[in-house]
Amino acid sequence: MGCLIRASQNVIRLRSSHSPSSSPTIQLYSFLHHSTLPLLSPKPTSTRTGISESLPRSPIDANIVRILRNEIQYQPGYAPIHEPATKFKSFTVQDRPGEQWITMRGKFGDDEEVKIEVTMFDGYELCPKHDGDGEDVILRLSVLVGISKGDSSDDLEFVCSAWPDNFEVRHVYSLPRDRKLARLPYLGPDIRGLNKNFQKTFRNYLGARGIDDELSFFLHDYMMNKDRIELVQWLTTVKSYVEK
Repeated sequence: MGCLIRASQNVIRLRSSHSPSSSPTIQLYSFLHHSTLPLLSPKPTSTRTGISESLPRSPIDANIVRILRNEIQYQPGYAPIHEPATKFKSFTVQDRPGEQWITMRGKFGDDEEVKIEVTMFDGYELCPKHDGDGEDVILRLSVLVGISKGDSSDDLEFVCSAWPDNFEVRHVYSLPRDRKLARLPYLGPDIRGLNKNFQKTFRNYLGARGIDDELSFFLHDYMMNKDRIELVQWLTTVKSYVEK
């Protein structure tokens, strides 16, 4: 069972509702702007140990509990977990326990507020290994960057992809401050298909606000750690349910 779960971790990270080359733009916009998923807080882990710990009445349930307990104990050694960062450069980082995304907030200049919403791994690409033997899997994070000013002007939003060492802008669009007026705004062209200098202009615009390749590296490390935290919490939740 332990081997199965650890193998499943890799499968879960690779699994996506899109093909490797498809755009997650509409799904990302819809999820981050209209999601009704409740915010879940981690439940405290049971402190019962040894022979005093009660077991389910069913032998099947008892076996499941034993397997889950062993996996919970094994996970920290197999893939160590560290305390999630709460800051990156000038940004504060807000984890969302039990959910598949995080929020970062920062400021630029005197009047700009920057909000970054990041999903967990939701796509991948295959590329040849350096030695030419097989292929490597490169994971992707979807990122929505919102920039708003203190006046009544519309917000500017960027749909991006964060690769392990590269930050990629996909779409740029304006969004009315009143979200009800634009349930699905026109997203403009795919920036990746435009002139290289045009692409560079948007990259520089975001880079000046601390949104760059270094942020991509940070996000991948953060989400790898979050993936492990969420797995242990999931194991604990399922174990607690079966124990009842």
